[in-house]
Amino acid sequence: MRTLLNRQVSILSLCLAAVLSACAASATRAQAPNPAGANAPKFGVAVVDIPYIFKNYDRFKATSEGMKKEMETIDADVKAERAKIAQTQQQRDTFNVGTAEYKKHDEDLARMGAEFQLKTSKLQKDFMERQAKLYYQTYLEVVGAVNQYASSHNIGIVIRFNGDDVDPNNREHVMRDINKQVVFQNRIDITPDVLTLLNRDGQPRTTAQPGSQLPPR
Repeated sequence: MRTLLNRQVSILSLCLAAVLSACAASATRAQAPNPAGANAPKFGVAVVDIPYIFKNYDRFKATSEGMKKEMETIDADVKAERAKIAQTQQQRDTFNVGTAEYKKHDEDLARMGAEFQLKTSKLQKDFMERQAKLYYQTYLEVVGAVNQYASSHNIGIVIRFNGDDVDPNNREHVMRDINKQVVFQNRIDITPDVLTLLNRDGQPRTTAQPGSQLPPR
């Protein structure tokens, strides 16, 4: 029983950690003296850093922050309920096995444990569904902004890349850098411009389906 309760709380803690990660401080990006995407219209090719946009998209950050606060409240309620179950278990163990008091507390404990499991499972499912919808809706908005920018600047293709700095002492960073698709780009990074489009009015943007074709040039 105790292992199961701990597992349920651990799952909710992971959900809370996911929200906290989404609400992390904005990443930094070194800006060159010239616009990062100055050459994109000339070459007709651009790159965009999707994770960076997610971290700095104001509406996404605000929604994630709201979910974080909600999850913190839920997490506190779950811990309080788990403490109540533990207290009931301690009370049961003060009675001799087989007595009426022991049987009553044991039945109460079984009922409370089942209700706790159902409640935490539902909370986990509901949260993960909401988080998935938030990420997908945000991604569609990013794609819509990319399409808008590309079509207005005569850009034929936009490639995803990661512009984060690499820590040579971090194996994950090193492997990510080795396996990246874009090895070199000459001022075709339109990430700052796309982010400006998204944050300009702070309202949800018209979305576009991922992979949708850009208007013909």
